[in-house]
Amino acid sequence: MSSHREAPEISKDPVADSTDVYAFVSPDRPGSVTLIANYIPLQGPAGGPNFYEFGDDVCYEIHIDNSGDGRSDISYQFRFETRLRDPNTFLYNTGPIKSLNSPNWNSRQFYTVTRAEHSKVKVLGSGLACPPCNIGPLSTPNYAGLASAAVHDLPGGIKVFAGQRAEGFYVDLGSIFDLADLRPFQQLHNQYGMQVFTKPAPGVNATAALNVHSIAIQVPASQLTRRSAHGEADQASVIGVWTTASRQRVRLWDADHGENISSGPFRQVSRLGNPLVNEVLIPLGRKDLWNSLPPSDDKRFLTYVTHPELAALLPGLYPGVFPNLAALVKSGAARDDLEAILLTGLPAGIVPGFQNFTGPVPADMLRLNTAIPPSAKPNELGIIGGDLAGFPNGRRVFDDVVTIELRAIAGVTYPLVNKKFTPDAAAGAITDGLTSSSVPSGYLSTFPYLGVPYSGYDVPA
Repeated sequence: MSSHREAPEISKDPVADSTDVYAFVSPDRPGSVTLIANYIPLQGPAGGPNFYEFGDDVCYEIHIDNSGDGRSDISYQFRFETRLRDPNTFLYNTGPIKSLNSPNWNSRQFYTVTRAEHSKVKVLGSGLACPPCNIGPLSTPNYAGLASAAVHDLPGGIKVFAGQRAEGFYVDLGSIFDLADLRPFQQLHNQYGMQVFTKPAPGVNATAALNVHSIAIQVPASQLTRRSAHGEADQASVIGVWTTASRQRVRLWDADHGENISSGPFRQVSRLGNPLVNEVLIPLGRKDLWNSLPPSDDKRFLTYVTHPELAALLPGLYPGVFPNLAALVKSGAARDDLEAILLTGLPAGIVPGFQNFTGPVPADMLRLNTAIPPSAKPNELGIIGGDLAGFPNGRRVFDDVVTIELRAIAGVTYPLVNKKFTPDAAAGAITDGLTSSSVPSGYLSTFPYLGVPYSGYDVPA
């Protein structure tokens, strides 16, 4: 996932670990915006007998900034409750689960959705059922039907879903974290004078056949902007989106009853806006701090965006491949292009016919111009592929954010702020070798868009 296990402390707490966040204009429902936050990374489908579930002791939130200050103007809060039908069996289910109220389903989860807008708090729905995990053909014989029944309609034209989904983010983790040895270019990798590979190889999707837990909400765009927006050029059309998870300040183990006891105010332990920011840009010693702060404090981390470590590493890892990038790094010039893409949005005039600028406050948020309609011919490379409806204008479930961000860091986007710079030829081709077709489950064309989760029985060997 784009934020899987990205900080030392949250890697020990997967239930509160945000993995991906998406924000896009709904392709099947004009005038609405879909927001998705994924949690619990790297789920093996055969996870019994204690199958994956949201944390009853975690407050999950999706935040919207519509005023450009990097602070939440609107938050959708999700709290979960697990209910056991029979605490005296070890089984998750005692027979086929054919409906959300099946008596065979022992361990069920329900949730409450609350909208907080400044001092106004409104419960939109409670007692909403999650679907079960996808166990196998005997236990969950019609999983797609169960998941469809778990899409709930809320007042105000809102749809919501919370439950297990197939992982839709594709990445070659095995090669990227082996000294950024990208398989399609591995014959050019020569760290420390070691020429290990002699020919390129196809990418390997490390998240294929893994699941996540998704919180998805579809909301009329007019309920998210600060006022009625007037087209793509109106800054009021742009919203900032991120997700957080919070735990109560004190957590104690009650040895007499064999359970955790939580108390005190909630404190943020996980945060995610743009993909790969905390994972790749923020240094190890500051990752946990970053996770605890709001986007409005991201000025404290600005130098890690404008002088990214990976940009300095690439010329050394691939000798002679990135000479122009090496010269740019050596000059000490700040990467104002990355600051705009990740922290402020792109002002009008940088990309013809496009803007998703929220203002000068540097804040890590997905920035979505809600007035830009879905593309008739989507390109998973988003804006650098000529598709203004894709990342970094929000993020769709199929967008190839790894390739987009690799190319941006390698210098492809620097001419946006310095037209004298010529990107290296390799910068426009660099990739981990994967595309959206690397996701075995595919995607749905309707809400909640991520595919049916892989079952424990049918998972490929």
